[in-house]
Amino acid sequence: MMLSSLPPFALFFIGAVAVGFTKGLPRKVLVLAIPLLGGLNLWFNVDPGLHLQFQFLGEYTVTPFRADKLSLLFGYLFHLAAFLGFLYALHLGDGDVDGAVAEEDQTGGDTAGLQHVSAMLYAGSALGAVFAGDFITLFVFWELLALTSVFLIWARNSERSYATGFRYLIIHVVSGVLLLSGALMLANRTGSIEFGHIAGELGSDGSGGLIAAGPGGWILLIAFGIKAGFPLAHNWITESYPESTPTGAVFLSAFTTKVAVYALARGFGGADALIYIGTAMTFFPIFYAVLENDLRRVLGYSMINQIGFMVAGIGIGTALAVNGAVAHAFADVIFKGLLFMAMGAVMTMTGRTKGTDLGGLYKTMPFTATLCIVGAMAISAFPFFSAFVTKSMIMVAAIEEHHYIVWLFMLFASAGVLEHAGIKIPFFSFFAHDSGIRAKEPPKNMLIAMSIGAVLCVLIGMFPRQLYALLPMEMDYHPYDTTHVLVQLQLLCFGALGFITLMKSGVYPDEKRAVHIDAEILYRKLAPWLVRTVGGAVARIDAYVRASVLELVGSVLQVAAKAHGPVGPLARSWPTGSMVLWVAILLVAYLLFYL
Repeated sequence: MMLSSLPPFALFFIGAVAVGFTKGLPRKVLVLAIPLLGGLNLWFNVDPGLHLQFQFLGEYTVTPFRADKLSLLFGYLFHLAAFLGFLYALHLGDGDVDGAVAEEDQTGGDTAGLQHVSAMLYAGSALGAVFAGDFITLFVFWELLALTSVFLIWARNSERSYATGFRYLIIHVVSGVLLLSGALMLANRTGSIEFGHIAGELGSDGSGGLIAAGPGGWILLIAFGIKAGFPLAHNWITESYPESTPTGAVFLSAFTTKVAVYALARGFGGADALIYIGTAMTFFPIFYAVLENDLRRVLGYSMINQIGFMVAGIGIGTALAVNGAVAHAFADVIFKGLLFMAMGAVMTMTGRTKGTDLGGLYKTMPFTATLCIVGAMAISAFPFFSAFVTKSMIMVAAIEEHHYIVWLFMLFASAGVLEHAGIKIPFFSFFAHDSGIRAKEPPKNMLIAMSIGAVLCVLIGMFPRQLYALLPMEMDYHPYDTTHVLVQLQLLCFGALGFITLMKSGVYPDEKRAVHIDAEILYRKLAPWLVRTVGGAVARIDAYVRASVLELVGSVLQVAAKAHGPVGPLARSWPTGSMVLWVAILLVAYLLFYL
């Protein structure tokens, strides 16, 4: 079989087995060669079309390998993300890192093999999901995403990471069960398991399509929404990313949520509900990110904020909006990955990620600080950086479709991005107060991976046409017009001025060691309390019913014992004549009743 005819996930799954049986230099060569070889094969040899298809149960068509412009874009992205992630994690298993012991090696031994194999399977599962042409294949890889990625959390080898990993796994398994349930309901309604445009096929517009799709369509939307971090289902992101290993968080930030964005773009483009869900996602995380002390958790909230722009763009549904959503997903994997890499480097070299513990690191980690600032400028949408040429497509589409209130919320959210990701992350990590920490720069492989990410952030921003050419729909958009540049520069200037003013006046919230109540209280506090309360009530009712039944049974047995016991009347020896007399009496009584 030619390599080009293999589904993209197959190379990663085969590679995971090979990586598990190698160590040292051979393993490092493998983890870099597999995404590089797979990416080149995808770029040069895979054309749009159906590449693998067979019948299932005699009536359903299973398509494990379907390629079009949308899936190919995410395929390129995931190969690139896997290469950068493995390059960043190349030092695992090397022991001491420039005089500082990496956290992975502080927590119970070498976990390099576990993380490399898990990440390889995780990347392969993401590729399997985006090239799936049917719901059965999508379900299989949807669940594999959870099963393979959870080990990147458990590799931290701490009590909190184990508990977080189990909660993460439960949430994602629930998402998979909902996906399968919705897919079966939709298949029963349409007679097909093809993974296509769910909202549009059964209705004339977005909202109507969802209504026409019936309960199955809504259940699928919820299943995709859990993985995308919809409001009230978002805390698995802010909880699991900070508890994963420094390298694991880089992989986690690249795949799961972007597979969900792909699924929404594939199935729910133009669904009006997504406009308002996405707008809410851009808005509410800003307030938590401002207050949060753990900087990797801040990036988790920033992840939800950025996905909100993508979800809203998919909901708007025009060619410009959907292109903007998937282009922004492409850019987000790179600049958010760069920021997670920078925080992972800080964590590896200092063992700390809280703003109250850091500061002054620019003195001994200047290169890392510079690369972090590049990522911060990219996510803040500075001109000539990646988000400037992607996020603006969604906002322009909102204006064109007369969603003015949505545009205003997005504008506010863009200013919030500058504050919590563009300024807070680099400021409290490398500047702010001097923490007295004098850590060295991280290993060279980390710096090279971050440098490639930083260069890509600038190249996409300066030459957007190369990215636009890969987008799934035709459009005519020019990001560098005078109005857009001036509006964005004004927004950035006023946002920075607001941050400086709040800091100087003492109004800006201090970095504090605190626990901020979020939606996770529903399943971490309220749900256990509810289970204990209901369980206690059920136990008391059960005990009362059991006691009452046992008392009743005891009374019946006591009465029976009086009649049938050794001294009871029914246990006596009766004379034959008396028995004959009673038989005659009963016979007469029967005859009288009969007559």
